[in-house]
Amino acid sequence: MNHSEKRKWLINYLLEENSHLSKIVDASSDDPKEQNDLLRCLLNIREARPIHKDFIDIQNQFLLEERAENQIFSLNDAQQYTKNLYLWQGDITRLEVDAIVNAANAQLLGCFVPLHRCIDNAIHSAAGIQLRLACKEIMDAQGHLEETGYAKITDGYNLSAKKVIHTVGPIIKDTVTKEHVSLLADCYRRVLLLCEEYQLKSVAFCCISTGEFRFPNELAAEIAIKTTQEYVTRVHSPIKIIFNVFKDIDKELYHEKLQQLSGSLSKDN
Repeated sequence: MNHSEKRKWLINYLLEENSHLSKIVDASSDDPKEQNDLLRCLLNIREARPIHKDFIDIQNQFLLEERAENQIFSLNDAQQYTKNLYLWQGDITRLEVDAIVNAANAQLLGCFVPLHRCIDNAIHSAAGIQLRLACKEIMDAQGHLEETGYAKITDGYNLSAKKVIHTVGPIIKDTVTKEHVSLLADCYRRVLLLCEEYQLKSVAFCCISTGEFRFPNELAAEIAIKTTQEYVTRVHSPIKIIFNVFKDIDKELYHEKLQQLSGSLSKDN
């Protein structure tokens, strides 16, 4: 099968699997973007349940071909500010690092909203159906929702990153409290502890809890930088930490604060 045929095969499999959807979804378009969007929608809404090995094999081939069509970025493409801290703006699913961090919800199963613009949806869509299945296995064994400030690790599957670390940040409903600040810092610390446990040499953090979870961007950046810098200093960790941003406002905030930190460390030395 060529790339287009694989995509159609995957779409038809998912539609045949769900007889209700097969009656209401029009899969006749030959437009590649429309087909890609439809496939992603079907993967987004699929419950975490077993699937035939043939689907996994063809999906993996398809996603790896999709990945090969895109430029992949590494630590060398990021701007370095200190021995450990870097900044890079772009799609986190295109970073070739040991681990990327996913801002997950308490279910830890990914985003079920078709084509949602959150990072959870983007990561699961690029990784493939195995990521949701792996998260389901973790959650079944745990027996309860993931607590805020905690983190779990899975393979990266079809991502450029070897691992995905899923962490649940605090949700802001009104004003930010000391507990919110503490819980967000816990996310960064627990991710780094997992990196240490699995001997990972590089990790890319997204802007945890901003966006859908409504944590103020500037305060979130301050917590991220302060917590990670304190960690690597305390344990003398060699890990390379990339702050991955998508929005220009976050790039400006992180750049300013990382420059301040770099200047402060230079004076101390």
